[in-house]
Amino acid sequence: MKRRLCIIACGAKKIWDVHPEAGATEAQYVYQSAFHKASQAYARRFFSEWAILSAKHGFLLPHDTVPENYDVAFGTKNPEIIALDRLMRQARDKQLDGVEEVVMLGGKKFRKIIHAVFGADKSSFPLADCQGIGFMLQKLNQAVANRQEIGKG
Repeated sequence: MKRRLCIIACGAKKIWDVHPEAGATEAQYVYQSAFHKASQAYARRFFSEWAILSAKHGFLLPHDTVPENYDVAFGTKNPEIIALDRLMRQARDKQLDGVEEVVMLGGKKFRKIIHAVFGADKSSFPLADCQGIGFMLQKLNQAVANRQEIGKG
């Protein structure tokens, strides 16, 4: 069976925005946006392996701990954005680099990063044709409800 990995975007709204008293939290519980929650539901439904891509922390496995709130996003000039060589090292250290297929749930800004880390030949972006986050959210929710992976007819 082919080893597949789903990577989902983190998101700006975090647990500390809702519960400021929350301390260090597992990555799977940190991100609170509707898009992130729909992406996580999709990843859990169709993949045995999934990770969150954080602009500050890099690849976070579901049980990895995020120590505190932060505000760092890809596509900005924030000096805290994780470097590409560090992402590649993380992929190796977390044994993500051995996958045969990588599915990224996110917009165009992730394409260059995912291609650099995993290779264009292994990467797919099933939400790339969507014209905005609302359409992405709808597509994810329909796929989960219908138990039909996007692009798998």
